[in-house]
Amino acid sequence: MEDRWLSVDEIATYLGIKRDTVYKWISERQMPGHKIGRLWKFSKQEVDEWVRGGGAHGAKAQKE
Repeated sequence: MEDRWLSVDEIATYLGIKRDTVYKWISERQMPGHKIGRLWKFSKQEVDEWVRGGGAHGAKAQKE
């Protein structure tokens, strides 16, 4: 099991969304992330649980 922290770009790619959507979901939908200095880092497991729990429900993902 991979346990490393993902960057904004990596989590956006993983979810198939734009990086701007990641920042929007952090502020508007309480997407789980950890700010380390100026950088946001994400645990795949925490984000997966958040998505499965409906955290991204109703959000308009920018897929293109």
